[in-house]
Order: sequence, then C-alpha cells, then structure tokens
Amino acid sequence: MTGAGGFLGGAIARALRAGGDNVRGFSRGVHPELADNGIEQRQGDIADREAVIDATSGVDVVFHVAAKVGAGGHADFRTTNVTGTENVLAACRECGVASLVYTSTPSVVSGLADLDGVDESVAYPTRYDGDYGRTKAEAERLVLASASDEYRCVALRPPLIWGPHDTSLLPRIIERGRSGALRRIKGPPKKQDVTYIDDAVQAHLLAGDLLLSGGDGARRINGRPYFVSSGEPVEAWEFLNGLLAAAGVPPIQKSVSLRTALAVGWVAEKAHALSGAEGDPRMSRWMVRQLTSSRWFDISAARRDLGYEPQVSLAEGMMRLKAWLDETDGKNAWG
Repeated sequence: MTGAGGFLGGAIARALRAGGDNVRGFSRGVHPELADNGIEQRQGDIADREAVIDATSGVDVVFHVAAKVGAGGHADFRTTNVTGTENVLAACRECGVASLVYTSTPSVVSGLADLDGVDESVAYPTRYDGDYGRTKAEAERLVLASASDEYRCVALRPPLIWGPHDTSLLPRIIERGRSGALRRIKGPPKKQDVTYIDDAVQAHLLAGDLLLSGGDGARRINGRPYFVSSGEPVEAWEFLNGLLAAAGVPPIQKSVSLRTALAVGWVAEKAHALSGAEGDPRMSRWMVRQLTSSRWFDISAARRDLGYEPQVSLAEGMMRLKAWLDETDGKNAWG
C-alpha cells in the first residue's frame, strides 16, 4: 500500500490488519502507529521505481493511495501523481500483482463548471483550475487504460475525506477559525459532497475484495471509476461551521465578495511564490472556487457494483469528531 502513513492510507491499512490481512505500507517516513498495529513498513520515494518494485514484491493487491494534494505553491504534482502512478503500474507488472485499487478524486472531472449530481459518464474537462486535478486525471487515465483480463484495476473518487485522526485539513481549519481568519464568501449556496473516513475505507475494502475474487464482480468493475461519498451533499459553510463547532470554535462570522476573495487568493499565490516557501499558500483562487462551486455526485454505480452504502451520516460523523477532539484535547488535531 502506498501512502500508508497518511490519513486515508493509515485507516485502510489498520482496517485490513484488523480483518486478519498481512499489510505492507510504503511511504517516505517511519510511522510508529503502523508498527504498533503489526503493519510492515518499507521506506522510499514513490518516484523511485526500483524502491516501489521492491515494496510490491509478494503482495496480492495494491492500494495506491499516495498523492500530492494541494492548492498550488511549489509542489511538484507531476512527480508524485503521474510518475509515482507509472511506477506503481510498472511494479504491478514486474511483480505479477493482478489487482490494483487506485484512490482518485472528483477533481479529475472538476473544471470551471458546477457539477450537480453527475455520474461517471461525465467527461474529463478540457481545462482545469489547478495542477492537482490535472495530474490526478492523467494518473487515473493511466490506471484505467491498464485494465485487462489478466490485470484488474478500479479507481475510486471520494470527495473531501474527513473525521477523527485527520492531521491535514482539520488542523488548518481549526487554527484559522481560532484566529478569526476565515471568511464566508458571498454568493448563492452551493452543495458539495464529503466522505466520512470510515465510508472511504469501506469503499476501498469492498473494491479490493471484488478484484481479488476474480469473478463476475471483478470483471464488472475492472477498468472503471466510481464516485463514493456520504451521499448527503452539504453547503460548504455549514460543513465548515460544523467542524469548528466540534472543536469548540465559534462559527465564521465575517464575509467577503467573490471578487475580493479571488483577488486575495491571487495576491496570496504571488506572495507565496516569491517567498519560496514549501506547501500551499494560505489562500488561493483554487480554494475560492472549491468553496463556491457545486461538487456533488451520483453514487448509484458504487452502490450497485461495489455493494457500497454510506454508514455514517453527517450528524453522526460530527458527534464522533467532537468526541475524539474532546478525548484527545485536540492534541492529535493541532499539535
């Protein structure tokens, strides 16, 4: 499994191990929590083909979760998202691994237009608003094009994954909420899909089991992408305020116009680039468009072909998140 040290990858690895499977994680660093769960670890760079091949040898199914995610900055999205995926595909061929579950994203079909309840028939856009979606789309096409009778693969497209143990999105939202830096962007309400972490894990396990079965279910999903989500589209600001409430932070009070938000995003991008800093700028035009666009999807195909059914409602997820934050006093979320 690539990306085993991340939020989703770690959750999938722990779930597989809890089910009695032997699990090998491949990531840059050492993760004690994986070792504590009996998960084998191999260290390396996904851009290093030989390291990926070495980590893949002897496994039955690969979960390719690792990705470069972000809104810009100086990140090299292509190296991780495209070259890394090419290396995973080469490793599967070299090591005779016949099953691959690829973690994709709805951003592969997200251009500049709203997406209201679309299914997997929606085409890739001709123009993207960021390198993340563009490179993930290129990688997804490589994965799906590799499908054959002897080699089975599937791409899952979960939108924003959230829940306990998130040490990426959640800490940033909480930190900015505490500082009063968050602003609501004025405009008509737009619905977006989110995915609770347990549901994202469930989708991956179902897909892996089907591919390994080699039966009609494997043939049905082979070479296909699937949207998976909580099936409960939510207005972006309602969702963000729910996360803040779970952490005991007041809701977003102030607002700005879309035009102002885009201008601030442009300035933040330029300042970030000039500074030479790593990671994402504090604001970007990509973030603004993500918050002010409709992004929700028809998950009927996943229900039909994968047997997927969301288990955790938005309300239940918020209660679980609050309980976790209360239990850890936020230490796992913001250090």
